[in-house]
Amino acid sequence: MMIERLKEYVGAETPTGDAAALNAFADRLGTRYAELGATVRRVPTPTGDHLVADFPGRGPRATDAPLLFLTHHDTVWPIGQLNGAMPWCEQDGVIHGPGVFDMKGGLVVLETALEQIADRDHRPLKIIVVADEEVGSPSARSLVTAEVKGAYAAFGFEPPHPNGDLKTSRWGSTRVRIEVTGREAHAALDPASGVSAIDELVDQLIAVRRIVAEYDEVLCNVGTITGGGRTNVVPGSAVADIGFRFVDPATEEAVLQAVGELQPVRDAQLTVRVLSNRPAWQPSAATDELLAKVAAAGRSVGQEVGGAAATGAADTNLTGWLGIPTLDGLGPIGKGAHAVHEQVIAATLTERADLVAAIIVSL
Repeated sequence: MMIERLKEYVGAETPTGDAAALNAFADRLGTRYAELGATVRRVPTPTGDHLVADFPGRGPRATDAPLLFLTHHDTVWPIGQLNGAMPWCEQDGVIHGPGVFDMKGGLVVLETALEQIADRDHRPLKIIVVADEEVGSPSARSLVTAEVKGAYAAFGFEPPHPNGDLKTSRWGSTRVRIEVTGREAHAALDPASGVSAIDELVDQLIAVRRIVAEYDEVLCNVGTITGGGRTNVVPGSAVADIGFRFVDPATEEAVLQAVGELQPVRDAQLTVRVLSNRPAWQPSAATDELLAKVAAAGRSVGQEVGGAAATGAADTNLTGWLGIPTLDGLGPIGKGAHAVHEQVIAATLTERADLVAAIIVSL
């Protein structure tokens, strides 16, 4: 049943920014959560709706602080990936397909766990399904920040570590755009009248590398560069998007301040702006205590659960940064997130659902 549901979910391709595809999938999830007893709200945005599903508690803990579950339904893959480079394939206990690991497998795990605990006592539960997680959740940050208030703990359904360990902290992640406006001119007849936006951008990216080199444990990836148009025209515009990762808030603040204060080296206009930001979620005693409780829940269903820090970022960065005891990585075990060999181990779908159900009824 879980594999059939995962195949259905992977078959509904949901690239970030495709509002029609994301909203159709949100309809499907919202209907299912309502069938399981939730009150479901849509939070509309131009690039796709977010979902919030509130499940009432049962029994003696019905009025306790809720557990918050963070998920997303967007993927990095365009429409057509399933019928192209990444067809659905189930072979030798391994399932391949776009989004199977990040994170439609996690959505199936959570939904199955909710089915398992339908008649069991538990705290109230809140699910947030984000539509733009893969680009840093720019439209969902305020939603997550508001909904997390009063939560007992937060859990993310991103992929786990390769050995199945949960994620106990995450590096901060910030996306920055550098935009340069130069001046176009004929590259052969009047080059001196022009100001190359591309040359300016190259110099600025070198300056960014110098800034980053002053700090330990900062990752910097220039992910996209666009600009210019013709080789016989001095380019009048150029843009670069940069992804930064930071191990601690102090380093993040210092690097971003320095990048924001960059100055043009020629007669060009320079704009630096933050596209999205997820602050560093650092290790804490509260998360260690939560992990111990989750490990006990795991033992109740015959599983050993460990935890370790992660460099990747997700919406759990926000909950951890806000001081809510947080764990991530409750999706199935696999590999290849954001890669054409994306895959999950089929047997771990059931194992993870059993673990999540045990967490819900034991915390």
